[in-house]
Amino acid sequence: MTTTLLLLLCLTGVVIANEPPDVDCIVVHLAAVHCVWNKQGTPEVNYTFYGKFHNDKGSDCGNYLSVNNTIIGCKFPYKKEQRFDTFHTVLKHGDSKTEKDHELKGKVRLNPPTNLTVQNVSDSNLWYYWNQTSNGCVESEVRFRSNNKKWQSSKVSIGKQNYCINMPSSSSVYELQVRSRIGNDCGESEYWSDWSEPVTWGSNNGTETNQPNNTMSVWATVVSISAALTLVLLVMMLLHHERLRIIFIPVVPKPSLFHDDIEDWLRMSKGLKEGFKASYNERACPVREYCHVSQSDSESSDSSTSSVTTDQTDCSVFILANESEESTPCSSSTSVAVTLSEEQQVSV
Repeated sequence: MTTTLLLLLCLTGVVIANEPPDVDCIVVHLAAVHCVWNKQGTPEVNYTFYGKFHNDKGSDCGNYLSVNNTIIGCKFPYKKEQRFDTFHTVLKHGDSKTEKDHELKGKVRLNPPTNLTVQNVSDSNLWYYWNQTSNGCVESEVRFRSNNKKWQSSKVSIGKQNYCINMPSSSSVYELQVRSRIGNDCGESEYWSDWSEPVTWGSNNGTETNQPNNTMSVWATVVSISAALTLVLLVMMLLHHERLRIIFIPVVPKPSLFHDDIEDWLRMSKGLKEGFKASYNERACPVREYCHVSQSDSESSDSSTSSVTTDQTDCSVFILANESEESTPCSSSTSVAVTLSEEQQVSV
């Protein structure tokens, strides 16, 4: 008896283990039907999926979803009006299979809203704006808090993509998120989208900001770089127009008598340096030496002596011979004059 019960339990366990898992399907952002069969755990084998809408020709899955090379779901094509039709699925592996019908009207999950921004307008109200790709028949819900306190939620009418906080305090920090779903007018969905990225406004010290903290840090970096570049450009422009000069004090050279060193040191102009150059173009003057004629000779030959006087220029130099006996001989010109006087005396 005990053996029979154990055999039945083993057979039942084998049957349960070979039974395909349950299939769960939702419509993702009104674009496709996602069906998964791993909610009870990752299956041990890969199953084949088949699906069809009512009054429509079915087909095998063309886009499987897998984790670690194990198939856990299927992305099935979808038409917008088919959300109200029954969706039939078949999951099988070998000889075992599971069939199931799905009503997708209330199983739509939208993507979270995007481009959430905040503005403090002239009416002293805080306005939040966002985008929802599928905005027809979409209702939204916002949650906000100030100074990291408890979240407060509020519904937004179908079709609206903005929200207002009246008279915000400038000394508080406000944080807001938003999510969306298909509204009641178009077949309300039981699934909300995920919350959007949060956006913040305000600060504890009263300084207001219209962007998240991470965005402000990026803007601060951009402004700093722009300011540095602008300062560099201004300095270059001033240098270009000689409004700002950088004067370097030269090293004082060692004193020297060389003309080149003096010129380099004084940094004289071209005209001034020309004035220091020596001029060797002076006119040369002839120099003649004359001997002294004795008194006796001069009395006897007055006329001759007068004729001996040679032409003199303004720059001539007269050198008188020493009257002493040790005087040097006269030049050739003087000898000629003496000879002429002697001849005159003889003729007399």
